[in-house]
Amino acid sequence: MITAIVFVEADVARIPEVAEQITNLDGVSEVYSVTGGIDLIVMIRVRSIDDVASVVADQLNKVPGVLGTETHIAFRAYSSHDLEAAFSLGVN
Repeated sequence: MITAIVFVEADVARIPEVAEQITNLDGVSEVYSVTGGIDLIVMIRVRSIDDVASVVADQLNKVPGVLGTETHIAFRAYSSHDLEAAFSLGVN
């Protein structure tokens, strides 16, 4: 499974509609409206890099109101359980 995190710059007047359309794309698991220099963070979970390209280039970038994207591929995932173990001092 490939996880991609896509930062989306959107037309500010259309953020709710853009987010809703992106949510309905195959391969998109979550869409977050966020503060800062980007408007939306999109989580994509698919089987291959080619599928990431298909979702981002062929679908997401064509949603009306999407002005730009920046895609990051995750190569390792850490759960909160793993982080607790990594920072444990051995005290119970």
